[in-house]
Amino acid sequence: GERYALSASLDNARHLSSLLRAVHFQDHATCFATASGLRVTVEDAKCIQANAFIQAEIFQEFSVQEESVMFRISLSVLLDCLTIFGTSSLPGTSTALRMCYRGYGYPLMLFLEEGGVVTVCKINTQEPEELLDFDFCSTKVVNKIILQSEGLREAFAELDMTSEVLQITMSPDKPYFRLSTFGNAGSAHLDYPRDSDLMEAFHCSQTQTNRYKISLLKPSTKALALSCKVSIRTDAQGFLSLQYMIRNEDGQICFVEYYCCPDENISEAEL
Repeated sequence: GERYALSASLDNARHLSSLLRAVHFQDHATCFATASGLRVTVEDAKCIQANAFIQAEIFQEFSVQEESVMFRISLSVLLDCLTIFGTSSLPGTSTALRMCYRGYGYPLMLFLEEGGVVTVCKINTQEPEELLDFDFCSTKVVNKIILQSEGLREAFAELDMTSEVLQITMSPDKPYFRLSTFGNAGSAHLDYPRDSDLMEAFHCSQTQTNRYKISLLKPSTKALALSCKVSIRTDAQGFLSLQYMIRNEDGQICFVEYYCCPDENISEAEL
């Protein structure tokens, strides 16, 4: 009978834990809930931000009593609690989750049930910190490509990860979409023609070449591994948005988005 600022339930907690694992590269996350769903944001060094979006429709029940509810939480502890019955359920069994939050200063409460066993977890919440605003709206996007994820997975497997940076070239003309690394074994380039089978959409209005620190991009490979498609966008300043479309076991669609600053230690001569 208590009034909760946020309450939600899921038949299968694994849908939530696998998405959260895709953004778990720092210990703490900021949770932001509105009537449309839950966003979990993780940042590092003011250079990279990851957002996991879990739409309200994914939940069996999702209720937010205020316009928005926001709190900071230990993502490591949250994941430990969500997988308290183990990460691999037996076929036909799943962990049901009910999540409740009374509001500012209260813990996040999780009620997990599997096979008739119920576990209650209380996780302390903290004051949310101000998040970076990458101001990445569709009107400012200069270039956008949608690829089948297997194309990018193969690229990350082939490119030289001893390189400090990944150079991305997007252009209306050849090479269209090129990924380059500069590692111990020398330079490596991987080109995707615009009519490639892996290319779902190609909207490039100008030639752009930007470098991004591989150490910043590496966490996004967790989301890449789960995804079926990836949207790669850049704005005029070279900020990068990687939006991964993830389909869960029930065929529902969720998104994980990574924003990354370009590496500033680059001169025109190097290009």
